Formats: sequence, C-alpha cells, structure tokens
Amino acid sequence: MLYYLAAVPSGDANLTQICRAVDIHLSKGHAILGTLRSAGLVVRSQAKTYALGPGVLTLSRSVLDRTGLATTADPYLAELAGLTGATALLGLITADQVFIVARREPPATVGVTIRVGHRYPLTWGAHGKAIVASLSPERRAEVLAHGPLLFYGDGAKHAADTDALEAELEETRRRGFAVDIGGMQAGVSAVSVPLLNARGGPAAVLILVGTFSADLLPERGRSTVRTAKEMTARLAPFLEDDS
Repeated sequence: MLYYLAAVPSGDANLTQICRAVDIHLSKGHAILGTLRSAGLVVRSQAKTYALGPGVLTLSRSVLDRTGLATTADPYLAELAGLTGATALLGLITADQVFIVARREPPATVGVTIRVGHRYPLTWGAHGKAIVASLSPERRAEVLAHGPLLFYGDGAKHAADTDALEAELEETRRRGFAVDIGGMQAGVSAVSVPLLNARGGPAAVLILVGTFSADLLPERGRSTVRTAKEMTARLAPFLEDDS
C-alpha cells in the first residue's frame, strides 16, 4: 500500500483504488489503512482519499542516519556539485527501483531540484543505462527481456531500434558513464556512473543533472567518473548486502 501511494501520480487514492492495486478485500484494506494512519504513515483527506503521511519521513531519515550513508556521501556530492554547477545525487539500487538517498545542489546557481526519497524505475534515463550497462551479460539480458524499458521515457526508441540501444549500452561501458540529453525532460541533461560492490555488481548510482549543454557532457562525465571512484572506495561498507 505504501509503495502504491508513493507511485500514484496524483499522490493520493481512495480505498477501492488502493485495494484493487494490491489485490486485497476492501474490509482488510480498510483495517490496514487504519493501522497505518494511527502510526502516521498514511493520512486521509476529507474526500476520503489516502496519501503518505509524515511518519514515512521519520522512518526514511532514521534509516539514512543509522547507516551513515548520506553523511558519508555528502562531501563528495558537494564537491561535484560545486565543480560542475549541477545537482549531484546518490541513488541506492533496491530490486527494480532506485531511491535517492542524498543530494547536493550547486551553490549560487540554478540547479535541478530532486528530493531525497524520490524513487525512479531501475531503467530510467541516464542512470538506467549506467546500471544496465554494468550488469553481468546474463542479468542484463534478463532486464532487457522483461522490462519495462524506460531509458528514453516510454521505451519507444528501444522498441523501434534494439541495435541502437545495445550500441549505446556498449558505449556506456567503454567510457564509464551514461548520458541523457533532454530525453527525459526538455532542457535537462544528465550523466550517471554506477557504484559497484565487491562482487562487481551495481549497488548504487551517482547522477549529475543540470541544464549544461551537450558539448559539456564529456567533461561532466569524466568528473562524475572520478567522484564515483572516490565514493566507491569510501562507501564500500554501505554498498554490500546480505545476499
């Protein structure tokens, strides 16, 4: 239910919509939502729609504070944002999604604001290309076969030209970073580099996003690669899991 409410475009939904989405009976859904409301994880409007409550922020902040990940990453993000004049983000990879756990906007300039806690699909834009390009051949083939593929927004480009996507993923592996030039949002560019765990798989992703022009992408990409290497060494204890 919480994941559904976090993903629904309007930000809220009624009981019927929620129960249909998670495939449970209305009575059970009503009881669960009541429990979530009592914990502050969900709030209900006068129109009887439900949305995420402030308790979610408390839990999220507790996790980040406990791991120390955001605090450890912050100096690297601040340096990258100051160097490039763009917004630097760190996303953790969890199953088929990327959670933004830390960010730094550039000082004294116009930045692109993306909030901590925002979730993206695994295959979204530049970070999606960076992640998938770093997967093992077997895992990469599995992701590409089952999708959804959102490297270019709606996946239309992939559907029309699989060879072009494969070529871009290969180029991403070669140069070490992925790019998006206004593909996800007009006027906004992004570069992204995966942070690998000890087994060589992507555990997190460094994203640089801003209004920089296409001719600056190589330089921005190299800066992001350097920062990602430094962060990987420093964040290694946070990039491992129990699997």
